[in-house]
Amino acid sequence: MSRIGNKEIQVPDSVNVQIQDKNFIVVTGPQGKLEYQFNHKIKILLINTIIKVSRPNNELFMKKIHGTTRALLSNMIEGVEKGFVKRLEIVGLDYKVDLQGDNLILHLGFSHSIKITIPKGIDIEIPKKIKGIHIKGIDKQFVGEFASKIAKLRKPEPYKGKGIRFEGQYVIRKAGKSTKK
Repeated sequence: MSRIGNKEIQVPDSVNVQIQDKNFIVVTGPQGKLEYQFNHKIKILLINTIIKVSRPNNELFMKKIHGTTRALLSNMIEGVEKGFVKRLEIVGLDYKVDLQGDNLILHLGFSHSIKITIPKGIDIEIPKKIKGIHIKGIDKQFVGEFASKIAKLRKPEPYKGKGIRFEGQYVIRKAGKSTKK
């Protein structure tokens, strides 16, 4: 039994969920609207303000997709209600971030600056006090994917810890060269 899949999802008053034919689900809320087509074998029931996800049998594939479907639905509801934020920290002396229109310009110690186009559905905020980037959106998967795309541009190096990392990420540090005596 999938523990996650068996949990009920409570739908807040500010969120509207519509289940259309063949498990096409539309979730609308104060932050926006998300749509998703789930596996047609999974049964999704909306009873008043509670969503239940069930599977027809105990095959291995059904067990896998059962919990995943419930988690995706829960993330959709949370996303349109509150939204998701990923915070990146930029550690390095001359590393800079600029926002020009719908482009993100990163100066990461290379001989050139890196220009990334910000996709629709993503909002970027650059805080004044700390060097970092706050990536906001309603789709958890999309926000995380875009944040990891930025973080891959300059991974934290182990000697000084310079690079782009997620907030709170621990970087394993190495000792530098030691002199023989």
